Amino acid sequence: MNSNFKDYNEVSDILKALAHPVRLCIVRGLLDKGKCNVSHMQACLDLPQSTVSQHLQKLRSMGIVETDRNGLEVNYSIADIRVKKLVYIFFGEEIENE
Repeated sequence: MNSNFKDYNEVSDILKALAHPVRLCIVRGLLDKGKCNVSHMQACLDLPQSTVSQHLQKLRSMGIVETDRNGLEVNYSIADIRVKKLVYIFFGEEIENE
């Protein structure tokens, strides 16, 4: 066993962030779509934009998603390949070629 808990803490924090159903839905949606803006997510999830933005902020602070600004529009995509693999495993889906 390795007692370097720093590594375990990072993974544990990522798993905690993914443990929320809305955040997991956002991540899976981003995997399906590739990239997406908050307005599109808000319409799909039928949640207030502020709620979606709070969940995205949590995912972004954990390094799970990243942003790409195009003028006023901000698109989100998955930043952590480990999360991509993990979500595909959870849902029993094939991992696409990278």
